[in-house]
Amino acid sequence: MFNTFGSIFRLTSFGESHGAGIGGVIDGCPAGLVLDEEFIQAELDKRKPGSAHAGLAGTTRKEADRVKFLSGVYEGKTTGTPLAFFVENSNQKSGDYVKLAYTYRPGHADRAYDEKYGFRDPRGGGRSSARETIARVVGGAVAQLYLKEHGINVVAYTEAIDGIYANNFGAFSLDACEKRLFFAPNEEVIPHWQERIEEVRNNLDTLGGIVSIEAHGVPAGLGEPVFQKLDACLSYALMSVGAVKAVEIGAGTKAATSRGSQNNDAMYYENGKLCYTSNNAGGIEGGISNGQPILLKAYVKPIPSVAKEQKTVSREGENVTLSIGGRHDICAIPRIVPVLKAMVSITLMDMFLLQKRMNKGNDF
Repeated sequence: MFNTFGSIFRLTSFGESHGAGIGGVIDGCPAGLVLDEEFIQAELDKRKPGSAHAGLAGTTRKEADRVKFLSGVYEGKTTGTPLAFFVENSNQKSGDYVKLAYTYRPGHADRAYDEKYGFRDPRGGGRSSARETIARVVGGAVAQLYLKEHGINVVAYTEAIDGIYANNFGAFSLDACEKRLFFAPNEEVIPHWQERIEEVRNNLDTLGGIVSIEAHGVPAGLGEPVFQKLDACLSYALMSVGAVKAVEIGAGTKAATSRGSQNNDAMYYENGKLCYTSNNAGGIEGGISNGQPILLKAYVKPIPSVAKEQKTVSREGENVTLSIGGRHDICAIPRIVPVLKAMVSITLMDMFLLQKRMNKGNDF
């Protein structure tokens, strides 16, 4: 149930962390889109284990994560039929999780899965594993190819790790953030993040952070005024990623402590073009895009798999102490950055196609 995301551009994902692999089916992708597999693979490489962006924060698990398209493509273009793909799991160590079959890991979905299903796959978390996000990145990469054809560009970067904010160490330069370690918006913050991650790793602990996602070139008119608000759909998309615990749009929580006269984005015309003095709304007013950049922040919790001893319980009702072994990230950032970018891209393409259908097939 509920393994499909989207209404017109729909992504269905399948697979587990320690199964044969992870895959998906994309339905509703228009025919004739040039499927740049090199670009799609490059997006996958940003989130794979051992990613060059992860540095000391990444897991030691090694996976090639090569995507193979099984249907929906002919001569390099989408056919409009279901676009199926698969990524093989090749470096599982399921034995690391044998002892966890009857012990609930704090911060994980173990007990919740048992309560819901009465049965679960304990190997690496099964379906709740972050490897499920492979399918999201592939779907998001396809969406980015479509959005770019319509002048929409989505960028994501790390704003903070463990309370260390990038804006305290230099001006942002988003053009190069996807090439930098940790997807940092400036070079100056990187050594500070590296030092903190090394410190936390040596202390057998993990940490979290904040990811910013921006979408530029989004036309006004995407989203519905009531139940399919663009900001609601984007929040749902980001919150569907396991480690995300909060989402902000535009000014976010700061809007709650400001005055209306301060929070409102005043408008004026300049050379016949509508302009705004600010973007506290994050590009969305009344649930509908207003033509300004879409500004989002996702707050990411620390990785729950820590080597420190923690109190927990067994499935049989015993009090136990657990130290989690296996291969895990120290921080979900930066590998979660391309995942969040993907979810925003999928949502925007879905809403774009919905508005296009309402316009009887015409572009904006």
